[in-house]
Amino acid sequence: MAIFSQIIAVESPERLICDESGKNPGFSVQFEADGEIPFPQLILHGQGMQKIFKDEDIRCFPSHAGNVTYEVSIPAGILQAGQVSIQVEGCRKRDVGSAGGADWVKVFRNLELRPRSRPQTPRVSVGSGPVKLYFGIHKHMHQPYYDTTNRYAWDGEKDGIFGSRGGNYTDFIPAAVRQYADGGLPHAGLSTSWSGSLIEQLDRCASDGLCGGRFGHWREPLRGMAGAKTALGNPRVAFTAFGFFHPLMPLIPQRDIVRQIQWHKGLVREAFGVDPVSTLFPPETAFHVRIIPALLEAGVTSVIYDSIHRFRACRDYPYAGMGEGMLPPNRAEQVNPPVDDWLQLHNIWAGSKISPSLLRPEYVAYEDPDGQVHKIIAVPAERYIGNEDARGGFGALQYPSVLGQVYDRIVETGSYDPKHPPFFLLHSDGDNHGGGADSYYHHNTGALVHWLQQDRRFELCGIDDYLQQFPPDPEHTCHIEPGSWSGADNGDPQFMKWFSRYDQAYSPDLNSWAVLTAFQNAVHSLEDAEPGHAALGDALRLLLTAETSCYWYWTGQLTWDQQVTNAANMGQSMLRGAIDDLLRRGGDRTAPTIFPPWVTPENPGGQRWGQGCLQDAPREGTVHTFVHDISGLKRVSLVLRSAAGESTLAMHDRGVYPTATGAQSSAHYFTADLPMGAGDLRYYIEAEDTAGNLARSALERIYLA
Repeated sequence: MAIFSQIIAVESPERLICDESGKNPGFSVQFEADGEIPFPQLILHGQGMQKIFKDEDIRCFPSHAGNVTYEVSIPAGILQAGQVSIQVEGCRKRDVGSAGGADWVKVFRNLELRPRSRPQTPRVSVGSGPVKLYFGIHKHMHQPYYDTTNRYAWDGEKDGIFGSRGGNYTDFIPAAVRQYADGGLPHAGLSTSWSGSLIEQLDRCASDGLCGGRFGHWREPLRGMAGAKTALGNPRVAFTAFGFFHPLMPLIPQRDIVRQIQWHKGLVREAFGVDPVSTLFPPETAFHVRIIPALLEAGVTSVIYDSIHRFRACRDYPYAGMGEGMLPPNRAEQVNPPVDDWLQLHNIWAGSKISPSLLRPEYVAYEDPDGQVHKIIAVPAERYIGNEDARGGFGALQYPSVLGQVYDRIVETGSYDPKHPPFFLLHSDGDNHGGGADSYYHHNTGALVHWLQQDRRFELCGIDDYLQQFPPDPEHTCHIEPGSWSGADNGDPQFMKWFSRYDQAYSPDLNSWAVLTAFQNAVHSLEDAEPGHAALGDALRLLLTAETSCYWYWTGQLTWDQQVTNAANMGQSMLRGAIDDLLRRGGDRTAPTIFPPWVTPENPGGQRWGQGCLQDAPREGTVHTFVHDISGLKRVSLVLRSAAGESTLAMHDRGVYPTATGAQSSAHYFTADLPMGAGDLRYYIEAEDTAGNLARSALERIYLA
């Protein structure tokens, strides 16, 4: 008998009433194929599980015209009330071991199991109507400059790095989004972030014929899809706002955040013929509320963050211990109300529980030292599901099962709000590992689209389409703990991936921050005094290049540890004469540059890392920072605010941070001891230079147990 090519019919119940025990009655599923299926299977997804029926579980018998019918009897008592996705599938090869993804044919049906006591639509807490879960996909594309002082440096290694990503940087995204549109998904879109350093280097590949000419017309597929629109008229390919050189935004000055975003916007418009949308994907998904004023100044209206940092900011957060990969949240961050719908995901790696009710856009607020509140929409990217999606999309991630767990928990807890339904992103690199593979954008995306056509519980939706339909309430604000995505050593609130060896006598990362702080102050000082100076343009580019987060990410490799110093030394040499002249005529009107402070231990009086364990942390806490000014520093103070009032401490100047990279200029290292057991504190740093210019840092928070 000929091997089948398609499954032509599936007969299964659409809804059933549970028995007295609250479980399913027995039922059967039949499916018909246009030939023999060498390896038929039926899989039930939902309620946090997968149940597979194959081999002797499946009966087959010929029907008509060479077709074959298969039947599976589902026993009673294995499913609870809720939604179940029925997946029938078959392999078109007799040797299953040699089969690839394209050899499998899959068809989906939905089954609603209603409890006997309440056969109506599942209970919801606000309004009425069927429960629906919305989600989106975000793909991040980046390559840094491998030499901060020579943007044209190239060799065989770079040729291989770029050449191996030919599809990722040309037609993979258009291929995926075209399937959304052809599949009739009205709101489906994909958001994507492209660093300026990647775009510039691809343009050079095109102009110079690098990578064997692979990128000669690299922009064309993306430009061709850039005009595609959703049902609401928003881009199906949404190029998000981004930082030009991939900076870790929480650790650079506000003016540099704005410039990085603005430079990037201009290049996206030139490269793809469209403006980026007003949602920001911050590099490394690194977010801190203190960057909100800069984002608003740059025209950003919403920002993507990693979901765990919203969960950990709840008062009852169920900390999972060492397996979570982060220390317990500091109590100063845990200011959001408690929730009661915690869920432990199964069938994927999930180091801690998630809260489905918090997986939706909300306004997040930051209060500055003057008491002014700044608000922006925060869009969650789900840490664990996104991490699993990065393994290869549909197939690597069992969407019906894993997203079904979130859906079922929403139904179970009655937490559905039709005015603000669940929405989260699956975020990952778009050019690395499984999430950057050809199969992700082609075959696996096709499987995703086919599933969504059959399963109306879920909808793939672009960010703008969601926000247009379900705008969050600006009167309701939340707090989000600092941090990044899990790919950065679990993305802890202290950004320790970029503070490696901070507790040792010398840290390459701290050296780079100190050198960068001094360089920032020199560039900003000349810019404020002489914005048209001939050397300023090249120095600004060196500065923004030096802020690339990658130069801290790969700590311990001299090639990377040296990059910031190389850029700063070249820039300082360009500016030296102009800075000396500025100081001679007393023209410095720029306040000192203050590096965002960090506290050790991370949770004074709480817990810290030990050797393979968690141990009690000292109650004595210390604030650390770097400060620099071309005119020299007059004073640096720490201002503390608590329930008892405001106090000021002089910070201890420990001198210029030592350098092992030959830096021409570096910032002074300051510390101050915090009062033991002071409880919930807010604090900021104030610095004055010898010219009378005064600077204040952002308002920070810490709890001292």
